[in-house]
Amino acid sequence: MTSPQGNAMARVGEDDRESAVRRVREAYAEERIAHDEMDERLGRVLAATTHGELAAALDSLPAEEPGGTATISAAGGRITRRGVWQVPRFLKVESAFGRVRLDLSRALVEHSVTDIELNLGTGNAVITVPRDAIVDVKGLATGWKDLRYTPRQPSRRDAPRFRFSGAMGYGKLRIRHAWR
Repeated sequence: MTSPQGNAMARVGEDDRESAVRRVREAYAEERIAHDEMDERLGRVLAATTHGELAAALDSLPAEEPGGTATISAAGGRITRRGVWQVPRFLKVESAFGRVRLDLSRALVEHSVTDIELNLGTGNAVITVPRDAIVDVKGLATGWKDLRYTPRQPSRRDAPRFRFSGAMGYGKLRIRHAWR
């Protein structure tokens, strides 16, 4: 996030605000700040109108990693990822119509926490996570059908964590753990 011409009084743009929210969420995910501090900082970021106010809300947070977000989108048709593929820190999956299948069981997950934002209109989605993964679905809203997910007890303390957020319209979402 950079301010135009270094002016702290310049108005905050939507891209700058989204970047700031992402930095606060990432600091929380990496357990650098507590939940209360995250809430307080997010409130300040969303209320900021100038770059100076935004910088004050982000004071002492680690710098944002470039290239940490990827988007997979399709207006219609299928979205499929399986086998060995690189999973970014933040993954957005957007589909208006169609089926989504994400297999994370053999994917290269380099971050301890991966945030996956699902914005799906119509169609079913099946997501397979590694066998010992920890899954958080509190930020996910389903419309027509309920989410199908059965939590599994993680077998190790450093198990990868997947946090799902976003909204699903008409369709069924199933999150399952891999067998091996």
